[in-house]
Amino acid sequence: MIFGRSERGKPATEPVTLKILVAGGFGVGKTTLVAAVSEIRPLRTEELLTEVGRPVDDLSGVEAKHTTTVAMDFGRITLREDLVLYLFGTPGQERFWFMWDELSEGALGAVVLADTRRLEDCFAAIDYFERRDIPFLVAVNCFEDAARHPVDDVRRALDLDDGTPVVLCDARDRGSVKEVLVGVVQHAMARASGRRRTVAI
Repeated sequence: MIFGRSERGKPATEPVTLKILVAGGFGVGKTTLVAAVSEIRPLRTEELLTEVGRPVDDLSGVEAKHTTTVAMDFGRITLREDLVLYLFGTPGQERFWFMWDELSEGALGAVVLADTRRLEDCFAAIDYFERRDIPFLVAVNCFEDAARHPVDDVRRALDLDDGTPVVLCDARDRGSVKEVLVGVVQHAMARASGRRRTVAI
């Protein structure tokens, strides 16, 4: 079996399916990221923002946003014939964080999407994955009106371990998002491999 293709006379095997979470603050681009790369029509659970929510929804920096995810976004991408990723976008607002425990069950790893204009908004996601020992990388969504910062500066600002990858991306661009997803799979696999070596020793 080579990359999902069966050798002559041998049946093809089912592809490996992996679950990846996409987390981050309110309005950081999680829904956009999932939609940009999904090969199926993404499942969205968006609701309109209302006047009732204004006291709890901080729209600073995302004043043009009119909807919010209340449960999850779901998409799928085939990276290779033998590897399929299921993407679950988490809700960004604190009042919907109770969904995270359900969504994180069985996840291989996570993408924490960050906006340098509101970097503090991704601390909750970083803390969540660190506490549960779920491998993650930080993907800085490069908004057109946001200042660009070197990844090392972002790493220091977020107080990340040296082993946690930080990358720049455009959540609207399929190629850019695909690179992010490949990165988180590689990071999670490398961590799992390192732990197996440690146990073997």
